[in-house]
Amino acid sequence: MAGIGFELRKILKKNTLFSYLEAYGLAAIIGSGPWALSIIALLLIGIISIGRIFPTDLIIQFLVMVTYLMAASLILSGFFQLMLTRFISDLIFRQLSVEIVPNLVGCMLVMSSVTFTVGILISFVTELDQSIEITMVSGLVVLSNLWIVIVFLSGMKQYYKIMLTLAAGYAVMVGASLLFPTNGLLGLLQIFVGSQALIAFTLLIFVFREYRFRRLILFDFLDRKKAFYSLALCGLFYNIGVWVDKFVFWFHPDVSFNVISIFRASYIYDLPIFIAYLAIIPGMAVFLLHMETDFAESNEKFYDAVRTGSSLQDIFRYKDKMVMDARNSLYQIFKVQGITLALLLLWSDEILQLLGIDLAYLHLLYVDLVGVSLQVLLMALLNVLFYLDKRFISVFLISLMMVLNFGLSWLSIQLGPQFYGYGFAIAMLVSTLIGIAFLNRKFAQLEYETFMLQRS
Repeated sequence: MAGIGFELRKILKKNTLFSYLEAYGLAAIIGSGPWALSIIALLLIGIISIGRIFPTDLIIQFLVMVTYLMAASLILSGFFQLMLTRFISDLIFRQLSVEIVPNLVGCMLVMSSVTFTVGILISFVTELDQSIEITMVSGLVVLSNLWIVIVFLSGMKQYYKIMLTLAAGYAVMVGASLLFPTNGLLGLLQIFVGSQALIAFTLLIFVFREYRFRRLILFDFLDRKKAFYSLALCGLFYNIGVWVDKFVFWFHPDVSFNVISIFRASYIYDLPIFIAYLAIIPGMAVFLLHMETDFAESNEKFYDAVRTGSSLQDIFRYKDKMVMDARNSLYQIFKVQGITLALLLLWSDEILQLLGIDLAYLHLLYVDLVGVSLQVLLMALLNVLFYLDKRFISVFLISLMMVLNFGLSWLSIQLGPQFYGYGFAIAMLVSTLIGIAFLNRKFAQLEYETFMLQRS
């Protein structure tokens, strides 16, 4: 997350109560803002519109189709996100910032070609109205590119402008869906895709204004000598792993129903899991604040000491400081997310009643809240492993999470309703515990492996 650590440290140096609130708020917005805002906006459309402006069936069709668009775009763009982020970091380190925008454009062209092809292939089996199919394909292309552009936002300092753009875009989406209801499902989808395109192009303008460039298009980010395809697998498998339990429930006939064409939903699983994901906001704030300030700074000092040939005593000191900051960051995330989890578990009844959701979902919401909280810890562990350049361990850990989430989610359906959600939660728990074991081992071997890497 190049750039955000500097901004957060600058805010914290003010050492006032307001500065701490500002730093935590900024970290929460950058860490979970797009995801949280999209969930809130879709929930608002559903809550306000059902039974008042649109028929219930139409709103359900819209929300389900948008959810599939979100899932597909995150999975497809996941292949490029981490790989591109690492490539851009290397360009900044080598002082080649003029190549950033051309590679962004190149990545967006590749992303657009892939998603357009996938969208066209899927449209052959949907048998929907042609105008709806065109809108869905356009939405897949736009959303996938939006996630790519958001990768670049971490290197910019205009955070408030960015979040105002996101908030304004989703506000336009909610407002337009209420003011222009005449076109039914097609109209809602067009409003959604148009709002996402507005956000993407506005943020792209910020990127173009931030970085200078001499050429418009480059594909260096795909060069095997410069790119890290292990990170591409991490991004792809992580997004599949996060969504795979939803797909298992969506396409198992015992716990799902057909909404429209090939698009299905789970009548018992969907609402609790998406509500639970709003619980990541406090944990993501602490995650970014500590990882991108204390740990990022000590990590940089350690590797600078190794590269510049500092004394062994200094190297050991910097390493101990980095390990301490990593453990403290993980502890702070565990503490804040734990408190958040405890409060939400206490207030789950009231939350469901406020949203008008049957209390039969309560047990599943409990399990999902635990699973989502564990996912925040897993993300923090993966972040440390990425800083230490332990890419193949990360691939293994993410692959394990993906396989466990798929297998255990399928098993939970076979065992019965009382086990729903445990597949997701146990997958996150096992992956987190194994990740902690790997991290402890790598910290113990860090000096040796770092020096051997320098020699090679």
